Amino acid sequence: MSWTAGLDPEGVRTVRGERTGGAGTRRLLGLLAAVLLAAVPACGGDGGDGGDGDGRSPLTGEAAEPGPVLAVKVDNVGPARPQTGVGRADVVYVEQVEGGLTRLMAVFSSRLPPSVGPVRSARETDLDLLRQYGSPALAYSGVQAKLQPAIDDAPLHPLPPGRAEDAYERSDNRAAPHNLYVRPAAALRHAPGADDAPDIGFRFGPAPSGGRETRVRRVTYPAAEVAFSWSPERRRWLVSMDGEPAVTTDGGRLAAATVVVQYVDIADSHFRDKFGNVSPLTRTTGSGTALVLRDGRSYPARWQRPDAGDGTEFTTESGDRLNFAAGPVWVVFAPR
Repeated sequence: MSWTAGLDPEGVRTVRGERTGGAGTRRLLGLLAAVLLAAVPACGGDGGDGGDGDGRSPLTGEAAEPGPVLAVKVDNVGPARPQTGVGRADVVYVEQVEGGLTRLMAVFSSRLPPSVGPVRSARETDLDLLRQYGSPALAYSGVQAKLQPAIDDAPLHPLPPGRAEDAYERSDNRAAPHNLYVRPAAALRHAPGADDAPDIGFRFGPAPSGGRETRVRRVTYPAAEVAFSWSPERRRWLVSMDGEPAVTTDGGRLAAATVVVQYVDIADSHFRDKFGNVSPLTRTTGSGTALVLRDGRSYPARWQRPDAGDGTEFTTESGDRLNFAAGPVWVVFAPR
């Protein structure tokens, strides 16, 4: 099928129809690469602590080549679903934003999907959160003007459309602002200095003793809910949003090997959105309690991250490092 493309006022291409050749070929190659990666035996949940020194990703504990980190801010309101590319993320963070809604931060390193989105704006929370990744790339669609200097000063590679125009496109299947997508491989070409995935504190290996058998865990926000239900057949926690199964346009049901419900302080920041709503600030440094879900069980835990440049350590109630199951990790920031 042929396709046509135009430019919107931000200089982002609007794509209609199916691509053939050019970027379409790159997308096909990306899909073929994904199939090959899927065929590589992954490290099971009984491996040691993760790290790229032994050929495994420090973010998932699975076999992976070292690769630069690209974080993408992803829209998570009803009109933005189903999303694209999120199922290929190594780590997905769920953050509270204005109006009691949620937004996702999808972190990619070991696997890059052809496209991710819809892409939305960055928040103050993102800056401290991403410090533990060294100097990653960040794809986002915009930012509150008063926050821009902080982003410019942060140790990351900002990649909004204005700095990586050829990496973005708009779909005519949805209304703006829920129709902006980024192509990760193209975006990373604008951030050649982005750091490979570092050790951010996750450990992978056998499950701790104890725990409680858990079939479903829900986390509620003032105007949103995220839930995880255990699938013995898939050995994964299946994700739901606002009572509906969370699926993607390119990979089916969203799922995680490990889910961390991390209880944190969520306070008002100094910034507001264009409607005057105060933007929440999620504090991801310090310490507190958490609940780790893996293998159909839940484990009470504690988390500690002394400084923004440190990774986040999760320990059992007895103080031992708490191993995650190998595979994608979802971290849900829940109010204390």
